[in-house]
Amino acid sequence: MDKRHKRRGSTTSLLLTLAVLLIVTLVIIFFPVDAGAKQPVTTATEQQDDIEATTLIHAGDVAPDFTVEMLDGSSVTLSKLQGKPTLLIFWATWCPPCREELSHLQEGVIDVFGDKINVLPISRGEKRSLVEGFLDKMGYTFAVGLDGDQSIYRKYATNYIPRCWVIDSKGEVVYAGVGYDEAIAAEVNEALNKAIK
Repeated sequence: MDKRHKRRGSTTSLLLTLAVLLIVTLVIIFFPVDAGAKQPVTTATEQQDDIEATTLIHAGDVAPDFTVEMLDGSSVTLSKLQGKPTLLIFWATWCPPCREELSHLQEGVIDVFGDKINVLPISRGEKRSLVEGFLDKMGYTFAVGLDGDQSIYRKYATNYIPRCWVIDSKGEVVYAGVGYDEAIAAEVNEALNKAIK
């Protein structure tokens, strides 16, 4: 009888534990903790509005000047690149569209435009060692700037990557883009072609 009583007690404890877990799970599902938090953008119009609101520099604006430390220890000042168009890109190692854009940069921009343009890809918010390891792994040969504290990025935008700007030879932005796909790649190449002429 003692064994039955213990067995009944442990069965009751198990059922009680399962009931509590079920209740907690249902509460989490139907009443999420962040229910009052800002919901993610869901429609294309809302997303475009959000992207637009976070874009500080648009086509027609003068590109804000900056000096960026390069991975090799040198520094580059944007205004000193005037004389030919510049493709400015902000990216991060963890960002899949950024990786695609960097592949396009290597094969579809640098190989196509060569020394007719300046290319300035800047890693946003990452440590030097992480960026070095990523570039080595991917086999990229272009020079990269480091914006670990995002101070340069914040002159141009407040959110979202990859982002790119095509800046003409006089320092005026002729194209500003967010994200990366084949259509954006074509737009960038078209903007660069126009800026070269």
